[in-house]
Amino acid sequence: MKPIQFTDDTFDAEVLKSDKPVLVDFWATWCGPCRQIAPIVEELAVELEGKVKIGKLDVDDNQQTAIKYGVRSIPTILIFKDGELKDSIVGAVPKTSIVQRLNAVN
Repeated sequence: MKPIQFTDDTFDAEVLKSDKPVLVDFWATWCGPCRQIAPIVEELAVELEGKVKIGKLDVDDNQQTAIKYGVRSIPTILIFKDGELKDSIVGAVPKTSIVQRLNAVN
């Protein structure tokens, strides 16, 4: 399973109305550190399938959502549960850090 591609148009339905926790990777094609964590996000999408919804949002194509959540530097990972922002991680961090923060929300 690949990460879901979220957009400004699908964000409410896919993220805020999700019945599962959602991890959103805010990224852009030109961002080096974003490319570093991309494989981690893809691994998590496979490992947590059915438990956590994992997706990516390209900030260049979807600026409204990035602005709404104050995403100023990328990569930024936001974790939502029950329609609410529960945690944020800024920068390229190890997989273990992301998993710990996800587990704390679940």
